[in-house]
Amino acid sequence: MMKKKLRVVAAIIENNEQEIFCALRSQQMSLPNLWEFPGGKVEQNEDIFVALEREIKEEFNCRIVTDDVIFAKTTHDYDSFIIDLIAIKATLIDKEPVLTEHAQYIWLKRDNLLSLNWAPADIPIVEKLRTEKNRH
Repeated sequence: MMKKKLRVVAAIIENNEQEIFCALRSQQMSLPNLWEFPGGKVEQNEDIFVALEREIKEEFNCRIVTDDVIFAKTTHDYDSFIIDLIAIKATLIDKEPVLTEHAQYIWLKRDNLLSLNWAPADIPIVEKLRTEKNRH
């Protein structure tokens, strides 16, 4: 049986203190109790940047603006599906996020990202963020 391949976008949202937004998947979600960069599935023929803005609005009831650049791409083979994860940097443009699906969220400095138990697909992105040189 062919595994389903999911195209997923993830937001790397950074605040003014250079902390990164990390979200904890709830018990009701697949991969429960693992941390992730939030986002979701890209619909057929949907622009990835539009998809990310839509997903963050749905999941956290807040708005982001994306950099029109892909920060990282990673593929992970889970038991029942394969995920193509596209990470995109974004900025929060209005209020603080509100939890609707996730159990909690925190803002963390890059150096502390590894203290969390990440979903496997997100780990290469964590590594790339930690080694990023040209931070603004």
